[in-house]
Amino acid sequence: MIDRCCLPGSIMGPKLPDRPAVVARGDPAARRILEKALQETTRSEAMDARLNGLLAALPDADYQRWLPCLEQVDLPLGKSLYESGARLTHAYFPTTAIVSLLYVTEDGHSAELAVVGREGVVGIPLFMGGGSTPSRGVVQSAGHAYRLSAAALRAEFDRSGAAMQLLLRYTQALITQMTQTAVCNRHHSLDQQLCRWLLLSLDRLSGSEIIMTQELIANMLGVRREGVTEAALRLQRDGLIEYTRGHIHVLDRAGLERRTCECYQVVKLEYERLLPGTSAQG
Repeated sequence: MIDRCCLPGSIMGPKLPDRPAVVARGDPAARRILEKALQETTRSEAMDARLNGLLAALPDADYQRWLPCLEQVDLPLGKSLYESGARLTHAYFPTTAIVSLLYVTEDGHSAELAVVGREGVVGIPLFMGGGSTPSRGVVQSAGHAYRLSAAALRAEFDRSGAAMQLLLRYTQALITQMTQTAVCNRHHSLDQQLCRWLLLSLDRLSGSEIIMTQELIANMLGVRREGVTEAALRLQRDGLIEYTRGHIHVLDRAGLERRTCECYQVVKLEYERLLPGTSAQG
């Protein structure tokens, strides 16, 4: 049985307004952009746990049982939710934040395995039995989330009810995203990879603007910065995006979908098939 850890005050709130994705890590210029963007975002963003698709998909009886144990947390830019090999203590259900699941090599290079936003949960090793993972979980886009303790999540999973089935279907969808990322990085052009990454990020946001430097995009994709610069310029020249000093504004989403490879649609359709009604796309 989960201990009831009631939180003060109401966690219910209105639907959030559109806001840009704020993404930066270890880059002073990008952090200045972040600070300005956050200043323009109202602090009155009241939260509702059901802004997360998985929590919204829980049967009402399960949701009401979880509610006292869900803790609202801020996820600042660059925050590490877990490190490689470390025991996970909480699962995180993002509402406005995006978390990158990254693998970092011994020589310091990194590549993104998957992104998790309002459609999912960070911390699948907790209910899959491993308790830890070789990857890292790092906040890519600042925002909010709800977290649930490891013990509480395992207790809910062990009930073998609707929550267990929901979490297992999400895990299959996440594995699909990881698989397609590996295929895409090996077989498809950098233009296609960049389009896929932009679309996956947009699906987890309310607006059409992403704030991120080309250097950080290169780190996510595991490629050279010069390659990202050239790819972004081609997309801008063709009228698909507008890129100015770390701001990427998507002008033609349909054009991006035509330009990308099949990997994006494979991932999108698998999420919709396994998790109907919890689509990441806003």
